Amino acid sequence: MTNILDDYALVSPLRYRNNWLKLAIITFGLLMGVSSQSFILPFTVALCMSFATVYFAKIPAGFYLKLLSAPAVFVILSVIIIAFFFGSGTELFGFDIFNYRLGVNTGGLDMALLVFSRTLSGMSCLFFLALTTPMVELFSVLKATKLPDSLIELSMMMYRYIFVFLEVAWGIRYAQSVRLGYKDWRTGLNSLAMLATTLFIRSWEQGEKIFISMSARCYDGRILFFEEKRPVRATELMLTGIYFSAILVLWYLTDDISIF
Repeated sequence: MTNILDDYALVSPLRYRNNWLKLAIITFGLLMGVSSQSFILPFTVALCMSFATVYFAKIPAGFYLKLLSAPAVFVILSVIIIAFFFGSGTELFGFDIFNYRLGVNTGGLDMALLVFSRTLSGMSCLFFLALTTPMVELFSVLKATKLPDSLIELSMMMYRYIFVFLEVAWGIRYAQSVRLGYKDWRTGLNSLAMLATTLFIRSWEQGEKIFISMSARCYDGRILFFEEKRPVRATELMLTGIYFSAILVLWYLTDDISIF
């Protein structure tokens, strides 16, 4: 994925909506997904947030699905383990392996579906925030919450250094590739070791250059944040209220429902 999340957040129409409202929606979705004892509610939250991300935020559906599929492998492996080794109840299916009975029962399948739905709802909520709000604006929101300045500035510098590392790494890898540095496995391994060594040195040098440039712009140990005032529209409040009400009603109706 050559485009990072911030690239989509910068051009998203929802970027210009109130950040506090988006944070309230995300927090509500996360709390409802975690507190529900039925897999129906987290799946509903995931569908709503995915629809908002693709339809309202104008995020390409293919990119969004690719983004969700990245952690899907770990989630599916965890769900399979939970289904086979946790829970109790009537066995649905199973098989013997080395004189050991391995099977899936009703309790394990319910637990696996609940974990999968909660994970999916959490990822959908966080991806909605990441794809609609640039990190710089999130740092401005954190600044308004009166968190320690040192914590916010350290987080911002760490975030900035991610791109310093990426820029240097992409440049070095491209130079190695045009010189057949990855033509086979052994050569690729040597090239990767050289890349890691050079990346550390180049990143250190680049960090010193950034500090010099900041000092030249009167950096005194504090980073100033600018937060744009964006009023909440009546339609936004209405849609948010409908979403909150529907989720609360669904939470009340499905809290004790399981698949078996």
